[in-house]
Amino acid sequence: MPENCEGQRVPNVTFRTRTDSDWLDVSSEDIFRGRTVVLFALPGAYTPTCSDTHLPRYNELAPVFHANGVDEIVCLSVNDAFVMREWGLQQNADQVRLLPDGNGEFTAAMGMLVDKNELGFGKRSWRYSMLVRDGIIEKMFIEPDVPGDPFEVSDADTMLRYINARAVAPEPVTIFTKAGCPFCTRAKQLLDANGMVYDEVPLGRGITARALRGVTGATTVPQVFIGGRHIGGADALEAHLRQSRAA
Repeated sequence: MPENCEGQRVPNVTFRTRTDSDWLDVSSEDIFRGRTVVLFALPGAYTPTCSDTHLPRYNELAPVFHANGVDEIVCLSVNDAFVMREWGLQQNADQVRLLPDGNGEFTAAMGMLVDKNELGFGKRSWRYSMLVRDGIIEKMFIEPDVPGDPFEVSDADTMLRYINARAVAPEPVTIFTKAGCPFCTRAKQLLDANGMVYDEVPLGRGITARALRGVTGATTVPQVFIGGRHIGGADALEAHLRQSRAA
């Protein structure tokens, strides 16, 4: 199992990142100096656990982290800048900075570079997370050295509980929509205005009106679910949000 680096300064390296069409060099100081940063590292973009759980949950909880003093959330992987950028777009991970450690320099200096040759990955990062304040590592959660791809302690909820055990994670929100629907636009605007992160499920991508009726009992869109509870359309959502604010 890689060594815990709590109390140490993060490695000073330069990351080669991409904007829309240009290269942009970003240093460790740019990211960590004078700031509170949560960084989580994972074995690879587009891999199952990383795509299904690790990155999405940090992205979902980003507003709660920010409310508890975290300036930025960073996802690091030993992948190139093109891969990391496209993965972030595919994941809609707009609340997390995806940082490519293409040569593994940062990961190696952290003592987290490991062999994944049996998977054809070559050298990759061990899965871990850490809280960094002004460049100093305050806390690390390092996955145990067991077979497979352990994912037990580096998750977003564990880190949030460390930062503030009383922090309340938002309930998951899902909205069923249809292209060109003004009521759907209004419902999404209400969710955005209330800082609620949501998953949008458009009709027509394997989801039919009959399937929607089977799930919600309704034939119109939008249909909003919060925490597994069926709220209803835009008017019902507005009333629910008004009631929640008054409670």
